[in-house]
Amino acid sequence: MTRARYDDVGTGSAVALLHGYPFDHAMWSEQIDFLSAHGYRVIAPDLPGFGENTKTADRRITSMADMARDVAALMDQLSIVDATICGLSMGGYVAFEFVHLFPGRARGLVLADTRAPADNEQEKQARAQQAEQMLARGMGEVADATLRKLLAPRTLAEKPAVTARVRDMILRADPKGAAAAQRGMAARRDYSEDLPGIRVPVLIIVGRQDPIRPVADAEFMHRGLSNSSLVIIEEAAHMTNMEQPETFNRTLLAFMETLDNSAGVSSFALT
Repeated sequence: MTRARYDDVGTGSAVALLHGYPFDHAMWSEQIDFLSAHGYRVIAPDLPGFGENTKTADRRITSMADMARDVAALMDQLSIVDATICGLSMGGYVAFEFVHLFPGRARGLVLADTRAPADNEQEKQARAQQAEQMLARGMGEVADATLRKLLAPRTLAEKPAVTARVRDMILRADPKGAAAAQRGMAARRDYSEDLPGIRVPVLIIVGRQDPIRPVADAEFMHRGLSNSSLVIIEEAAHMTNMEQPETFNRTLLAFMETLDNSAGVSSFALT
């Protein structure tokens, strides 16, 4: 079966789910089913270079702005004027670029397991090394090296199906597209100065055990944003939406309902 380069499911207020690295839109399957069943239109694209969106796979670098423009173009194609933009990890960087480039098209932001600051020099070098590794030897070593950072110990021990899904997504990623995205993340802007100017409501989600983008990164964004709420998910590391989908889904739904009610994040609560 050929996979589409995006899902478009449901009706109602739109939410765009932007996947992390080096995954594709399939990582959002539980959220797509849940939100569409609760009255929302969910679009979940493969970002450029990933999944079936291979049009930029041969680029040396795919910037986060390139990805944000691709999301906006998909919204145009689907006649979606505005949406809640939800990004996890790399998808969070794309969300920052989207609200910067298209501020009138974001009803709200969800920033999951991501951060605002740019990479330091050591991190940039590590990304460059991994890009060369993937191009030379494929995605197998990346999968082996990152699973224990992406998933909490309890997930690894008790949820073999989730572990297998994460590993399979890494293995099927195109090395050229993944390398171009690594270079794009290394070159991304520092979004810290953007935080005070973001006026839409923001939900920040982080896994308590995330070693890649720890709670301190989420708290930094929470302090810098004027209208944000922070939710820490227990027994989860980096892949909060896959490790604890029920909690992630209830949190996201509560935020979406708050946006629909125009009540502002100050009244947002997880119930």
